Amino acid sequence: MHPAPSVIVFTTLSGLGFGLLFFLGLGVPDVSGWVAFVFFAIAFGLSVGGLMASTFHLGHPERALKAFTQWRSSWLSREGCCAVFALISMGLYAIGIIFLGQRWSFFGILGSILSLATVFTTSMIYTQLRTIPRWNMKLTPILFLSFSLAGGALLAGQTRIAMPLLLVAALVQILYWRQGDKAFADSGTDLGTATGLGDRGIVRAFEPPHTGTNYLLREFVHVVGRKHAEKLRLISFVLAFFLPIVLLLIPFSHFFALLAVLSHLAGVATSRWLFFAQAEHVVGLYYGKR
Repeated sequence: MHPAPSVIVFTTLSGLGFGLLFFLGLGVPDVSGWVAFVFFAIAFGLSVGGLMASTFHLGHPERALKAFTQWRSSWLSREGCCAVFALISMGLYAIGIIFLGQRWSFFGILGSILSLATVFTTSMIYTQLRTIPRWNMKLTPILFLSFSLAGGALLAGQTRIAMPLLLVAALVQILYWRQGDKAFADSGTDLGTATGLGDRGIVRAFEPPHTGTNYLLREFVHVVGRKHAEKLRLISFVLAFFLPIVLLLIPFSHFFALLAVLSHLAGVATSRWLFFAQAEHVVGLYYGKR
């Protein structure tokens, strides 16, 4: 699919933001007063900033509120509901810690659960799409959740927690790439199954549907060269996992910690770009792109 910048920003920032909110709701790190204010400001800034970026990809952003009414059938609506309730719960929890010196554990735990639920529902928006085999895998929600938890632990300054979570996220990323590369072929979808003529032999397009571009080609068909993709995967892996782990192994300093966070953020953004750019939609078969 065509990797829209707004969606990349949304999935990257909101994943990190809600990951940090998850740990803050559990009292990690155990902060209060203005130190807590800084942590919550970062978490809310990333979460809300990511959610706002997602509205720019809607065909009619002014109708965004209507998305909340379809929670029974739409993962997008469930994502919106979880995000709002998570932010409200964590907002109340933050008010108690920062301004009142109170730790309302109920709101913290509820906010942590809803924060992870928000990341999960975001992942399910893509996982449910059978038309994109690379997304329609059990590893997709695991990928989103592992990235969110690893990034959240990193932002929370929890080195002992972040190290193993980064290793787990790195392993999930490798498995996702390996399985995703075979997903389209393993789905059994081709021109024969699409046209219902597969039992008569190999089906091939006689000529392209048309010579110009259209909405489907712009939105759902984006071909990334294999060599180009391999380079971006290496860059993503080094920035998101290898470099942050190396920086965490060095005796702690705020500069190295900041560098680890920025490196991880850049790596996750690159991974997200590939997530969308390499998503082979079955409509590409019709145009001879798959």
